[in-house]
Amino acid sequence: MNGNSVLVVDDEPDIRNLLQEILEDEGYNVSTADNAAAAQHCISESTPDLVLLDIWMPDTDGVTLLKMWQGSGELAFPVIMISGHGTVETAVEATRHGAVDFIEKPVSLAKLLLTVEKALAEGQAANSDASGRSVVKRLPLLAGDSAYMKSIQDQVHVQSQRSDTLLLIGEPGSGRVLFAQNVHDANQQIHGPFIQLRCDTLSTSHSVRELCGEETDGTISMGYLESANTGTLFLTDIDHLPSAAQECIRAAIEQQGFTRVGGTQRVPFRARVMASARADIQPAVKEGRLDATLARLVSSDTLNLKPLREHPEDIPTMLEAFVNWHVEEEGLPYRHFTVGAQNRLRNLDWPGNLLELKNLVQRILLIGGPAEIDVSEVNRALGVVPAAETSLTLRHDLPLREARADFERQYLLKCLAEAQGNIGDLAKHVGMERTHLYRKLRNLNIDLDKVRE
Repeated sequence: MNGNSVLVVDDEPDIRNLLQEILEDEGYNVSTADNAAAAQHCISESTPDLVLLDIWMPDTDGVTLLKMWQGSGELAFPVIMISGHGTVETAVEATRHGAVDFIEKPVSLAKLLLTVEKALAEGQAANSDASGRSVVKRLPLLAGDSAYMKSIQDQVHVQSQRSDTLLLIGEPGSGRVLFAQNVHDANQQIHGPFIQLRCDTLSTSHSVRELCGEETDGTISMGYLESANTGTLFLTDIDHLPSAAQECIRAAIEQQGFTRVGGTQRVPFRARVMASARADIQPAVKEGRLDATLARLVSSDTLNLKPLREHPEDIPTMLEAFVNWHVEEEGLPYRHFTVGAQNRLRNLDWPGNLLELKNLVQRILLIGGPAEIDVSEVNRALGVVPAAETSLTLRHDLPLREARADFERQYLLKCLAEAQGNIGDLAKHVGMERTHLYRKLRNLNIDLDKVRE
């Protein structure tokens, strides 16, 4: 028994009960809450060692609750966000406001336990600066041998010698944040933290307070600007900033200072400002969505980052880098992608770019298997149904949800028969983690005992 206390906050009873059972089996002391109010009551009664927090809840969403804990100084424990609607951007927002990690529903048992163990081992301080704000984890996303990647690596060195603003243009997941982090880490003149602000997360009515901080009855709550002092402030998707926030940041850069909401004393602003956008920002300026002066201030230099589909020759090197990272950082078993598997991945479009590739590698390593990862395993991880199984009957007379369930039932029964009832072999074949697979079989009313008779 490890004795660590975990609070599970989720409005779905099945999810709460499943997580509680899994974690209690691993020796954790687990309490649950079905909404934000109940979670707040639990926190006030006893501080947990870790919180698993659902993003979507009926009363107050998880990100808002996380902000409240952070703003009130109650965030004295690591938080892992859980969402059935999770995206990379939601994960970025959650980690931006103090979460240490992010997992998606349906929850993988292996991913859950790995994430919980890491969060408890590293603690809140490992992923936060002195102000309690989250620092995004470094990942090996600048690996590659192409002329393009070598130019990007050279640019890291060039930019690490500078202190003026930089604008990065590129699709989400193309490495904008990680490029900025690498520049920040390599700059010997910068000693403060790397603070990322996802501009579309600022509320229109409270953006100045979130940026400049607040003074109330002698109590100071730092904002993004003050947290980034002597470090780097990275503005993700700057063209999504509310107008009041644009004015605030423009004034802070021009005057090298700001005043907290409710305060009178001028606070110096000594941070390098870097920003990103998904495309050229000039249309946003012409349409009046982005202040022209701010656009000029943040783009003293501009660098374009290519999407992964435009430099697929780097994928083999990236695969090896990702595997090594997950082995070293998460303790996953080492496996190698065959040349055929590498070529299969080189021919995809990768709309999620580098982060999508990284997440695919993690899923495959979590499921486990032989030393070599071949094309068939990659196809299963991508959700591609083998040609031999396309003869399954498609029910066009049913609503979509029921037709999909009917197809999944046929597919799993066929695969289960081929696996001779072995759930471990079935999990590897269909590319699902065992806990998720058991739940899927139960939801589809597939009786393992009858199948094995």
